[in-house]
Amino acid sequence: MKLNYIVLLSVLISVTSCNESKFLDIQPNSTLNNENVYSPDGVESLITAAYAALQGPAGQSGSVWLIPMTNWSYGDVRSDNAYKGGGGIGDVTDIHKLETFDVDATLGNVDSKWFQLYSCVQRCNLALKGLNTLTVEDFPELEIRKAEMRFLRAHFYFELSRLFNKIPYFDENVEMDQYTQISNDEFTRDEILGKIAQEFVDAASALPEKQTEIGRANKYAAFAYAAKVKLYQAYKQNPETNLVTEINKDLLAEVVNLCNELDGKYDLLDDFQQLDMLEYENGKESVFAVQYSMNDGSPDGGRINWSNLLNAPLGPYGGDGFFLPSQNLINAFKTDANGLPLFDTFNESNYDAITFDYAGNPINNNVGDPVDPRIDFIVGRPNIRWKTYTESPCMNTWVRHQGDYGYHCCKRFYLSPESSDVYDGWPWGASGLNWQIIRYAHVLLWKAEALIEIGEPAGLEEARQIINKVRARTKDSKYVKDFKDENKNAANYNIGLYQATGWTQDYARKALRFEMRLETAMEGERFFDLVRWGIAGQTINEYILKEKEQRVYYSTAQFEVSKDEYLPISKSQYNFSGGKYVQNPGYGNF
Repeated sequence: MKLNYIVLLSVLISVTSCNESKFLDIQPNSTLNNENVYSPDGVESLITAAYAALQGPAGQSGSVWLIPMTNWSYGDVRSDNAYKGGGGIGDVTDIHKLETFDVDATLGNVDSKWFQLYSCVQRCNLALKGLNTLTVEDFPELEIRKAEMRFLRAHFYFELSRLFNKIPYFDENVEMDQYTQISNDEFTRDEILGKIAQEFVDAASALPEKQTEIGRANKYAAFAYAAKVKLYQAYKQNPETNLVTEINKDLLAEVVNLCNELDGKYDLLDDFQQLDMLEYENGKESVFAVQYSMNDGSPDGGRINWSNLLNAPLGPYGGDGFFLPSQNLINAFKTDANGLPLFDTFNESNYDAITFDYAGNPINNNVGDPVDPRIDFIVGRPNIRWKTYTESPCMNTWVRHQGDYGYHCCKRFYLSPESSDVYDGWPWGASGLNWQIIRYAHVLLWKAEALIEIGEPAGLEEARQIINKVRARTKDSKYVKDFKDENKNAANYNIGLYQATGWTQDYARKALRFEMRLETAMEGERFFDLVRWGIAGQTINEYILKEKEQRVYYSTAQFEVSKDEYLPISKSQYNFSGGKYVQNPGYGNF
């Protein structure tokens, strides 16, 4: 069975009742004493509360919609992948500011994200403090549960590191009254990532290969996460400019070895579209996922993915229509006659540009041009079949504010609207579908990236085979059919495999980075990949320059290199620290 994330109120750590301007000023909701809380049952409840934090420490409150744990606003809206969406630029202005890089130390969304993630860290620390009071005789799974809490704490610290860079780092042995004494500049980015990676490696040594309850971290999830963190750490950054200065090949070799630990334990699902089907959510591709559920006895439908609650489109879902794929992302799915991406020219013209006939019906242009099939697995396009829905294809009217954001919506992460597993009404489009933090396709691409940057001939060839494995899964998936004719594909789908001829390190790097974008589109990773590679400024400013032609609200947007790679440390957190915190480069004084 899934690990149950429904937590006893007596041990839940309150977020909504706390002042969000304070960092980790959190107390349990009741007056339970240590004897009760640190009993085996009490500690197990604290552990469950730490797992529940993966959904957001505020649970089903409105704050998690605006501060999503899935990172759609932080990792894709800030990149070339997505627009904010919703009812226009004035609808949730904090996220609009993130999209247009109008961010400073007073932005509430930034302060709340910091607070949210440190609340999650504190849940892990409280559970570890409790575990440290027990013996194996009291608690037979003591070392396993400790490893799980270190795993979760490392996950939350990793999120903090790639969002904020300069962060306070501490464990369960630091008392609450010492928090204001901790600097956010004691450790460098490299040292923080090293500590996080070591937490995962240490956790792997104590975790079992398989857990009896689905959702608990296991040995292989820890190996995979260690690989991801070391991959970030391998790209060394200048602390003043945030720019990449070198790539450490020794760390890349460790990434390869850690990814190899998962060989034979996981595999790709047979069809890309199975990623959004309940029956496959804990299947062979899922390495570590947030376990969601519906109709489990909790309010408003259950423990569903509240982070994505704003994002269901209109139409059959009746949703709020945030988080829309960018035209740039749609163009990236174009292929050449061999089914390979157009690395340098994909954005010279718009694929799937929309015009209208005399009756006002939308007409898709470019329908004969070749395109990667993932476009219609990931993007909702007008006139194209939407999953298994039969009442209509996707319509341009499913987007709330077409003048700002165009006509496309996100197709990932939702069950088909007619499914009995979709909640009827509010919360719009909700279901029990898990959120995949790490899936095996990610692990394969991390390994390929490391092999390419190491640059040895045998490794380059292995990377080619890995990338082709990911592409072959898409090639063999069931293609989306024309809405009116089941015997026709909805578009000219053409995806090919890379050949050995011409597979140089430079070409392989382009292929890997393009594949990473297409395979993980709308998963909240794109911005962080661009920063890791040291190309965020160039890529995003080129994107903005083209988008200005159609998106008026981008007229003043600009990514400032050596600043916008990270969010600022908020004014509220600086005040909480008594002036000890150091601001990230580019943001000036508090």
